[in-house]
Amino acid sequence: MFVTNLKALIIVLTAAITVFIIAKPICLRFIAEADFARRRNVWFVLTLTAFMSPSFWLFVLVAIPLLAWCAHKDTNAVALYVLLFNVISPNTFFDIPVVGIDRLFELNIYRILSFAILIPAAWRLTRSTGKSGFGGLAWMDALILAYVALQLVLFMPYESITHSMRRGFLLSIDVLVLYFVVSRTCTSRRAIVETMASFCLACAIMAPLALFESLKGWLLYWEIDAQWGILWRNVQYTFRAGTLRAQVSAGHPITLGYMLAIAFGFWLYLRSRVQSTPITVAVALWMCVGLLAAYSRAPWLVAVMVFVAYLALGPNGSARLFKASLIAALFAGIVLVSPIGERVIDNLPYVGTVDAETVTYRQRLAARSWELIQKNPFFGSAFFLTEMEDLRQGQGIIDLMNAYAGIALSSGLVGLSLLLAPFLIGMGQAYRLTRRSASVDADLSLLGATLTACMLGTLLMMATGVLGGGLAQMFYVLAGLAAGYAWIGRLGETASGPAVSSKQNSLSRQPLMRSPHD
Repeated sequence: MFVTNLKALIIVLTAAITVFIIAKPICLRFIAEADFARRRNVWFVLTLTAFMSPSFWLFVLVAIPLLAWCAHKDTNAVALYVLLFNVISPNTFFDIPVVGIDRLFELNIYRILSFAILIPAAWRLTRSTGKSGFGGLAWMDALILAYVALQLVLFMPYESITHSMRRGFLLSIDVLVLYFVVSRTCTSRRAIVETMASFCLACAIMAPLALFESLKGWLLYWEIDAQWGILWRNVQYTFRAGTLRAQVSAGHPITLGYMLAIAFGFWLYLRSRVQSTPITVAVALWMCVGLLAAYSRAPWLVAVMVFVAYLALGPNGSARLFKASLIAALFAGIVLVSPIGERVIDNLPYVGTVDAETVTYRQRLAARSWELIQKNPFFGSAFFLTEMEDLRQGQGIIDLMNAYAGIALSSGLVGLSLLLAPFLIGMGQAYRLTRRSASVDADLSLLGATLTACMLGTLLMMATGVLGGGLAQMFYVLAGLAAGYAWIGRLGETASGPAVSSKQNSLSRQPLMRSPHD
């Protein structure tokens, strides 16, 4: 097992070293050189520790102090967070044992990052917060708090006080702290763009690894779980049409595909700052290769929606969308008449024959969900799964492949409304600033177009997947970025763009951690 793990580590490190070297000149346009070097080194140390450590707890002992040290020196906690977002799979977790009760709570990479990066950042932001409010965006804060409170209240009658306290604590670190830090940290154009660049860098590392997994039929990060003895938790290997669906460290092929689709959306804006056609095309194809290797059709649709929405929302949107549509139609025609045309059609959702049963299952799930929602429309039912036993699959699970249905079933339409409302408010604020700045600040308008397009893609993704893992994290990251972007409009920032040199970045360290209340 050690030898196999070592081979996987060598492959991961080879791909990562190559990506970091190639991407460095591009990243330094958005990220201070000292921050880039420090984050890169931390990524390598955590990856080496994960693959070489015989125990998850040894990894934790190395990760938390290292991350805390890095976060203390870093100028943008959110950029650091998204780069290390999936340094290991979020499905790799252990229960924290405590004397007297069965467990304290599950610890995974997201919560490790929360404890070491986000909570200290939230503390610093809270201490620096003034008395002025967050303007109209306070509605987003209030609605997110209301959603979290509803999750506690609805389940209190069916669980112990200890369990309710645990639930409240986990919702706080998983949702409230994440949104608070993103929305209060990313309140300048440079901070938002740096965060987007860091997320693209993380996905650029996963893309070639995804291609390797798909071609070789070998899940590289599966070896970590094997070494730590937790293979029984998840069905790790999933295939479609005889091809392994890559997942790298995202935890699931759908999650990997979604992340690469969002990274592709972020790159649509970042490419305008690079101004190099070969690099623009190469990075876009790089993300698309990983997206195809995940073999998840819903993220393919997300990527298309993000691209179309970005073109339509930006300056001269109608003309750009028309040109892109002509090129896309020509490309699609060439593909369809080529030898691979039939295979492409077979893999299209709702049209093709590959895994057509998943479409049928989704249709049954939608019909049954709507029946149950009508029975408890306002606040849902904690026992809705007992009425869906006929939908249990061969793996022994009821796969709720629709986040909207899952939330409405458990929390009702009230809970679903409270979940979506802050996200939609943030998206609406971003859209209005995008339109308002189109004629006076094209760069700011393009940034808003990217955020709005990625949020629209996320809403589409929620119709095809559970709101958990990377999708849930990015849901609140995007909501926070939209709030920060809207705050830029309130401050009247009209500069031409983010800093493009390490010297400029170092001179503007402080605003990255500055609260909008200052």
